[in-house]
Amino acid sequence: MVWMAFIHHVDPTSAWYYLSLAYLASLFPGIQCIKAVSSFSDLCSAAVLRSTNGVLAAICGVIIYDILMHLRPALGERRATVYTVVLTMFPLHWFFTFLYYTDVASLTAVLAMYLACLKRRYWFSALLGGLGIFIRQTNVVWMLFVACIGAINYISVLDRKDDVQSDGHVTSIGETDGLFEAKRVLVASNLRKRKMANYVNKADHSAIETVACSSTHSSAGLLDEFQDILLRSWCLKWEILVSFLPFIMVLAAFVTFVFWNGSVVLGAKEAHAVSPHFAQIMYFALVSAAAMAPAHFSLGQAAVLCRPFGKNRLLSSIQWFMALTAGLISVHFFSIAHPYLLADNRHYTFYIWRKVINAHCSVKYLLVPLYVYSWFSIFNVLGKTQKKIWVLLFSLACAAVLIPTPLVEFRYYTIPFYFMILHSRIDDYRSWFLIGTLYIAVNILTMMMFLFRPFHWSHEPGTQRFIW
Repeated sequence: MVWMAFIHHVDPTSAWYYLSLAYLASLFPGIQCIKAVSSFSDLCSAAVLRSTNGVLAAICGVIIYDILMHLRPALGERRATVYTVVLTMFPLHWFFTFLYYTDVASLTAVLAMYLACLKRRYWFSALLGGLGIFIRQTNVVWMLFVACIGAINYISVLDRKDDVQSDGHVTSIGETDGLFEAKRVLVASNLRKRKMANYVNKADHSAIETVACSSTHSSAGLLDEFQDILLRSWCLKWEILVSFLPFIMVLAAFVTFVFWNGSVVLGAKEAHAVSPHFAQIMYFALVSAAAMAPAHFSLGQAAVLCRPFGKNRLLSSIQWFMALTAGLISVHFFSIAHPYLLADNRHYTFYIWRKVINAHCSVKYLLVPLYVYSWFSIFNVLGKTQKKIWVLLFSLACAAVLIPTPLVEFRYYTIPFYFMILHSRIDDYRSWFLIGTLYIAVNILTMMMFLFRPFHWSHEPGTQRFIW
């Protein structure tokens, strides 16, 4: 039977194939009732298996909408719907919706995990994180990223609750004394103390809360944010440990799996061996910035990035010099040409590598300023709405996922791209219209190439390649 062969030839530990079987099993009774198929083997066809991603893509769209509404409640349903439609057309996501790959399922699981964490449903979030790891093992990095962001948000929520309880405690004392005027004076005094950050109470716990309240997103530096979070985390360590225990359990299970399996990946371990591919994060920056071209490649954005040179030319010059040096070192010493990249001419990366990056020995170095500009622009756009610690955690997560990956494959950029664009403040319809137009054009071109320029396996002696 086809479905038995399907199970036999896939890795039994991958949840992706079990999801497909569950999907087929849910369809079978209804389809059998209308006499569309006579057996489960007839249902288990390539077209039906590929439709699994179609269903998951629809679910993913709903999740994206919910995340947008949660992160930006003032956005409004109409704008959130428009943004969601554009984001679902992102070429790296849209194209694989029609193929039987794990990318759509992986993205859906990770975004669902993030949404559950934003809603403080940590057990459910960790469960979805475990599912995402079963689908693609590198998703453990995104689970850790989501857990860290969730912990930071959790601390902020507890701080706000403590502030409310503190205000209520002062008021209740005034009521017990029966002195209305005293209560009014105490409450007003307490509010003034909070606004002016006047450290009246010298106790350690009160001092930590006051520092937390006086810290602002716009003025605090990275070290200040890190110190503030570290201090508050220590005071709330038991609450955080209990709330985020599910993530720790999933992480422990993953570490156990790695020791048992001898590697992070399943399947062809030799083809996915960990390699120091630092150039990969350079490629990611350029591809992601290009996918948000109106926000990153505009005269206004270029002027914003050049503005620091007018304030502190020496410091800005040093930053760009160090970034350019790191980029040149990355592409010279840590640029990997994977055998799949050189042999499989069914992918755009095959032609980009041959016709662009390797067109001349100098091209890969000439592209470094574009890579560096893209990263600086990404930091700038994210820094407008996110704390510096958020941007740092996001950058570390991208590095942890992409640097060990030897194969240049754009679909590996999908999850970090969605995290990036969901937290970028792009509000004007013009930018979204241009982004949507870009996505539609790329999707139409890709589908035309896929449908009208099919590949054929070469039967020439001694060759193993596709003919386009």
